[in-house]
Amino acid sequence: MAQQVQPIFILPEGTQRTQGRNAQRNNIAAAKLVAETVRTTLGPKGMDKMIVDSLGDITITNDGVTILEEMQIEHPAAKMIVEVAKTQEEEVGDGTTTAVVIAGELLKQAEDLLDKEVHPTVIARGYRVASEQAHEILNNLAQPVSEKDDAVLRKIAMTAITGKGAESAKEKLADIAVKAVKRVIEQQTGVIVFDKEHIKLEKRVGGRTEDTELIEGVVLEKEAVHPAMPRAVQSAKIALLDCAIELKDTEIDAKIEITDPSQMQSFLDQEEKMLRAMVDKVTSAGANVVFCQKGIDDLAQHLLAKKGVYAARRVKKSDMEALSRATGAMIVSNLQDLSAKELGFAGGVEERKIGDEDLTFVVGCKNPKSVTILVRGGTSHIVDEARRAMTDAIGDVAAALKSGKIVAGAGATEIEVAKGLRKFADSLSGREQLAVLAFANAMEIIPRTLAENAGLDPIDVLTELKAAHDKKQTWAGVDVNTGKIMDAWKQGVLEPLKIKTQAVSSASEVAQMILRIDDVIAGAANSKGPSMPPGGMPGMGEY
Repeated sequence: MAQQVQPIFILPEGTQRTQGRNAQRNNIAAAKLVAETVRTTLGPKGMDKMIVDSLGDITITNDGVTILEEMQIEHPAAKMIVEVAKTQEEEVGDGTTTAVVIAGELLKQAEDLLDKEVHPTVIARGYRVASEQAHEILNNLAQPVSEKDDAVLRKIAMTAITGKGAESAKEKLADIAVKAVKRVIEQQTGVIVFDKEHIKLEKRVGGRTEDTELIEGVVLEKEAVHPAMPRAVQSAKIALLDCAIELKDTEIDAKIEITDPSQMQSFLDQEEKMLRAMVDKVTSAGANVVFCQKGIDDLAQHLLAKKGVYAARRVKKSDMEALSRATGAMIVSNLQDLSAKELGFAGGVEERKIGDEDLTFVVGCKNPKSVTILVRGGTSHIVDEARRAMTDAIGDVAAALKSGKIVAGAGATEIEVAKGLRKFADSLSGREQLAVLAFANAMEIIPRTLAENAGLDPIDVLTELKAAHDKKQTWAGVDVNTGKIMDAWKQGVLEPLKIKTQAVSSASEVAQMILRIDDVIAGAANSKGPSMPPGGMPGMGEY
């Protein structure tokens, strides 16, 4: 009689495990679902998504990364695709949908190869080679751009805004985006440096999107601390204080014995004298506007108001730094150190009511290295979407100036890359050639999606596009309004090179990583590890 073999369990009870082809199929299916979700938002004719969270808050957008973040995706492989969108957002600020759609299509093409018994490692290696070649093709295609090319920069910003909710005001918004970026970029040892934190985006409901304005300075969510203070100060000399204009409490518990009412009076007089000295220090330095990061005593407020000084207190650290960059003022942390040379200058400081809120505007700065864009719109959802459109436009203009290279959009670049990759695949032998061809096919998903979202026949459009590119029409792209082929460069559909290179490399890397996974081990819900979504990992049941 054969001996009964006791089964050996190496994982805790309740652990779910999928292996081999099943694991790959599940992961690819999840990644493809993420790509399909955002795919309909791509391009000028892309649709929006409405996402309602558990609290009932609504987000309406067609911005890829916003959609994926708000959806709170749980599947581990799908989360990896969301990371692609986040990376694209951080690196460029635009092109998130493009990156995700390419990643999904790379995996879809890989699935066909897996069904033909091509090993995942071979596909991954082919994708890596194809990605490097795609970068080379893109760099050769790209055209130079500089700060002086205002018209070109405006077209880049308008391309970013097209298809968003704020499209009706795209000329005005593009103009603002270009001016803002040119204001704050700096040359450091011949390299252009841009920090998006230097452009503050303030949103206020009310008015129309066209009422969005660029303030050459800073807008603060603060009002004057005292009603008797002037509401506007011209030729403002600004003091930035990182110290309180009030008397400090003693560090230790101190006891003061007063035996006579006159002593009490002299004690109060002394307090008043010290506060007056503080205010005198501010005014003798020549300041007529004070922004204080800490508190301002009631008496000090009254004294400052009497001297016609505009003051705001408890200003955020980030706002103080923005004020310093915009006005040239130094942040002073000890009142005794304040002098005329630490003061900044602005053409005017005024308190304005926007909607139902009082805001402080610091405007007319000579050479502000920090600016504010006040985004307006009819409802909170419109303002939010306009703000996202501005973020994309600013990111695109900055990315174009940093790399100094741009390409045309409308699917022209992707068709050219696919064409170059097919030619490159002919020089390869073995199964890697199949992977490179799959990569080339995957790149065509962008013009195909643009056509589909515009209600055009994707096969007809792709056929015409390929024919045009074969005739050496490098920038032939799809005109989503007419369904015809156009010269995307002449039509002003321009994008920074960085959008394309970052999308290709992120999508390629995540596809390679997902392809190499052949075993998914999901910890039991009651174990110490992270719990799985309800019902375990999607698609991990019996086959």
